[in-house]
Amino acid sequence: MTVTYLMLARLPEGGLEAFDAYESTVLPLLAEHGGRLQRRLRTPDDRVEAHLVTFPATENLDAYRADPRRAAAAPLLKSSGAAVELIAVRDVQS
Repeated sequence: MTVTYLMLARLPEGGLEAFDAYESTVLPLLAEHGGRLQRRLRTPDDRVEAHLVTFPATENLDAYRADPRRAAAAPLLKSSGAAVELIAVRDVQS
């Protein structure tokens, strides 16, 4: 069963450059863990970024989050000052 997550990152003034450097490092790792970035959105003021990401199973997300290359990039995320929220979501039929 595919699992879907919404990631929201709220960026402080001046945090975008470090956040972009972090994203450039970790987003390519998604595919190695079966993940797929469905959508990447940013507010016009560059202060909030949202990702819609899918994985084949929760275990794939866990493996992505435990990837040592992602951990090595964590100082970039910290220096960006981003407040990150990961939310499990599902499709709603209208």
